[in-house]
Amino acid sequence: MKKQLAAALLLAAAFAPRAFAQSESRIYQISSMFSGTYEGSTPGNHLRLALSPVTLEPAHPYDLFLSVSGTFEKDSVVQQGVIRFETQGKDVYFTYIPHFNPAVTALSNDAGRFTERELSSACSFVMNPRGDGFAGDTLGATTCALAMRGAIGKWNVEIEPGSIRLRNADSGETLRFTKAGAKEK
Repeated sequence: MKKQLAAALLLAAAFAPRAFAQSESRIYQISSMFSGTYEGSTPGNHLRLALSPVTLEPAHPYDLFLSVSGTFEKDSVVQQGVIRFETQGKDVYFTYIPHFNPAVTALSNDAGRFTERELSSACSFVMNPRGDGFAGDTLGATTCALAMRGAIGKWNVEIEPGSIRLRNADSGETLRFTKAGAKEK
């Protein structure tokens, strides 16, 4: 019995660093893909997404601060918040926590402080590797509606090097963003 326990502990010790390194690598990979400035590339989409690294807690070095500005069709949009990536097995758990105060920026002392309303409005879902990037679906009809204005319904989110695609699963409405300086596919 002691030999079996010792063997199990030895195997766990041998594979744990590799599993941790792989999950850490996946979070780094998705955070790197999202980082940067993206411009809307679908008709009527004149939005600019700026995603920059922000260190709010040492345990989460790959958090990003998101700023959205511009117009969508005829609506002016200004929105900001924090994206946090965490491991969920081989997948990545994506959480967007909005800041409803437009004065909060990545450099603000309040970048990592959220009101109860902001925290309860957070939008979370799992993203898994797909193709050259990652993809995931929001969980329901109103799950992310408070966090992201107009995000009513289930949305598919895809990230690949140089592009982000958001698609409403029911209506098919699609928003595409191309990384500034990247060529559109």
